[in-house]
Amino acid sequence: MPPLRLCIALLALGAVAATAATADPTERTAVELRAALTAGELTAESVTLAFLARIEQLDQAGPRLNAVLTINPDALEIARALDRQHAAGAPPGALHGLPVLVKDNIDTGDRMPTTAGSLALADHRPANDAQLVAQLRAAGAVILGKTNLSEWANFRGDASTSGWSSLGGQTRNPYVLDRNPCGSSSGSAVAVAARLAPLAVGTETDGSIACPAGINGIVGIKPTLGTVSRRGIIPIAHSQDTAGPMARTVADAALLHEVLLGADPADPASLVFDVAPGTLVEAATPGRLEGLRIGVYRNYYGAGELPAVDALLDQAIAQLAALGATLVQPIDWRPDPAIFTAEYQVLLHEFHHGLDAYLANTTLPADRNTLARLIEWNETHADRVLRIFGQETFRAAAATPSLDDPGYRAALEAGPRRLRAELEALFADLKLDALVSISNGPAWKTDWVAGDRFQVGSSSLAAVSGLPSVIVPAGAVHGLPIAVSFIGVPLGEATLLRVGAAFEAAADARIEPQFVPTLEHPM
Repeated sequence: MPPLRLCIALLALGAVAATAATADPTERTAVELRAALTAGELTAESVTLAFLARIEQLDQAGPRLNAVLTINPDALEIARALDRQHAAGAPPGALHGLPVLVKDNIDTGDRMPTTAGSLALADHRPANDAQLVAQLRAAGAVILGKTNLSEWANFRGDASTSGWSSLGGQTRNPYVLDRNPCGSSSGSAVAVAARLAPLAVGTETDGSIACPAGINGIVGIKPTLGTVSRRGIIPIAHSQDTAGPMARTVADAALLHEVLLGADPADPASLVFDVAPGTLVEAATPGRLEGLRIGVYRNYYGAGELPAVDALLDQAIAQLAALGATLVQPIDWRPDPAIFTAEYQVLLHEFHHGLDAYLANTTLPADRNTLARLIEWNETHADRVLRIFGQETFRAAAATPSLDDPGYRAALEAGPRRLRAELEALFADLKLDALVSISNGPAWKTDWVAGDRFQVGSSSLAAVSGLPSVIVPAGAVHGLPIAVSFIGVPLGEATLLRVGAAFEAAADARIEPQFVPTLEHPM
């Protein structure tokens, strides 16, 4: 592919006329961009060029955020084809002309590899799109590129560093550059926060959408398990894995979420989630919250350790009450820690089984087509692959027996299924429409020796149970974004989007990143 600078130089003259009379497209929300694109005010080509230029300015140069791992060499041609179709009168899709970045553990059947951030998969080019990518293309999205991530979605070794991969290096937090972006959907979150794309797709097993969304000051949706197809996504655990939207506003996230939804017979967890087009976007219209009961969950990990963060939850509660919601507190329930011990055993078993099944359907060389062989390959290339942290998690997963093992089945009952049953009972007993809790603490300084330092979080409730959650900016501590999470019942996304949009408008808490090199008074 020619250098991005050359591509832009060759094509910019033809796009100047289309963009000169409008504001910078990268400053518009996805909903605003779609309206301008369908009205013919903007072209898909001019919008794509604007975001490619910003990637060059901020990701490849300037602060060097390192969020985008691969640029799609066909992005501009896709945009031009959409413009031709629109000019010919073809009805625009739900995402007509909108650039979308996807996390690089999601298959694209094009000239881009799918790598999970690993050097071992640097030349892995799937033959087919993941189901969700096919849906993006059908909706008129421009697949702009693939984002960096915590290698193997943060499931390789102890003392891992979020946002670092052996293939892509370290993604940087756009608010304070030496702070961590959290993971594993680090690149997707940073790219949206820095306006490298209006929309991105992340994936989550336990916090990999929620934490980077919160820490990078954007909106994330962790969908109800099974409502977004996992076919064509490099797996961790089928009991918890899902893809989901990342965007700057609740309405933008809802727009993308509607496209990602879809039953898939090839996904054993697939659920039918029938929503008419526009339903979730309409739900994301700010309004009052009378009639809704929202439980306040204060037993989140790290509660009481950072008073400034706890104060933001109090502030959010007051804002929700002012919007008319009935706040139910305190919620005395807290999960038994044994649930999460069991969860980890489930993840190890399912990762071994799922990754071997995924690799068996690739054209990767024989020395990289099973988990056991990947471990050996990593050791052979340890100077590049294992120089930051090891592969203890890989080894533990490789040692697990099959999914017929009674220990696995017992862990599944004692972990994910128990937590889901307890949460559903809590919602029913208290007649709750949602729970609200803190999503994250302030971003920690990236440390390649000690690894990540998680201080605050509540993502495991929705992640382990399979329930949906919506993450919305709530404020900042020393300029580092803090979010709240709204957690709901299965298929309860519309209600969560209603609550999230109302809170977003009332709190008005999102701040633009300023790419500060470091904090004067490190935390």
